[in-house]
Amino acid sequence: MRPSHHQDGFHPAAQHSRRVFERIARCIGRLAKSAKAEDVHRFRTNSRRLEVLISELSPDTRNRKKLLKLLSKLRKKAGKVRDLDIQIALLKDLKLPDRHAHKAQLTEWLAEQQARRARKLAKALDEETARELRKRVRRVQSELNLDGADPLRLAFARLPKLDAAPMSEKTLHSYRIAAKRARYLAELSDSPEAKLFVEEIRRAQDAIGEWHDVLQLKERAEKLFGGVHQSPLVAVLQNTGRAKQKRAVTTLLSALSRVSELQRTHAAEIPPRKPATTEIPRHSAAA
Repeated sequence: MRPSHHQDGFHPAAQHSRRVFERIARCIGRLAKSAKAEDVHRFRTNSRRLEVLISELSPDTRNRKKLLKLLSKLRKKAGKVRDLDIQIALLKDLKLPDRHAHKAQLTEWLAEQQARRARKLAKALDEETARELRKRVRRVQSELNLDGADPLRLAFARLPKLDAAPMSEKTLHSYRIAAKRARYLAELSDSPEAKLFVEEIRRAQDAIGEWHDVLQLKERAEKLFGGVHQSPLVAVLQNTGRAKQKRAVTTLLSALSRVSELQRTHAAEIPPRKPATTEIPRHSAAA
């Protein structure tokens, strides 16, 4: 399905990108006032969406570089707060006898870390930084060029390429990050293929995310209490993590297989370009 041309802002990609800019503006305002869990989560998600959007579809300017650097710094700080929120919730839902009080101790430690990280985030996103961020966001929005863009084709190109080697913890997490970037590009399209793409990739992301959250929690517990023989909590988290890792790998492989079928369909629906009737300079033809 060929992308329609951008006309008066009614290109689907233009509408979706406008919503991304509107959301990030709201997120900056809310987060500058308070570091509530939901506001931190929304800022983290929408700042990553914006990073992908401007990395792919805006010119390489000084403003763009500075904005990407600032967004990355703040998103990482927000990510640390959000990860701790998730780990605290996971630990509270974990059912096991706590004879050694490891669960209680880890919950207390995580809460202290979360409060410290939240203070750092609030300090990093003060009023002056928020003003600079808004200014740079507005400027890069005016520079965005969506004419002739095919977000779904870009998304296919950004999909992680599976290696023949066994999937390690490190590669599984890297696949999740690459798949997330691809999904945010596909969200700019309204086509049925794009919606299926987003659905499949989100399913894989969620499965990998659940595994990674447990992995991080297990690693924190190991540092405090030792290995599986020293701590029943570590043993439970290790078993849970292995089960979730197996499910995550299966879900990812299934999603990428279905998305590959979509890619073949998408490529088949785009007719080849007709040869130009006028002479084209050699360097242009090569490009």
